[in-house]
Amino acid sequence: METLKLREQDEYITLGQLLKAAGLVESGSEAKEVITAGEVSVNGETDTRRGRKLRDGDVVTFGETEIRVVR
Repeated sequence: METLKLREQDEYITLGQLLKAAGLVESGSEAKEVITAGEVSVNGETDTRRGRKLRDGDVVTFGETEIRVVR
């Protein structure tokens, strides 16, 4: 499992931003496509909201990749 560390001043990162920051998608429009298609899950449940706020401890799964958000 990979981790993505939140910046010191940030309380959360959005689902779309996380996919881009992790290099899983090339653009925000691609993030929107895979999220609305139901290809991404948060904490084991499919989430279709690109703006979903992810906080410390949340786990995002896309394909075979799992990423845990850490503070």
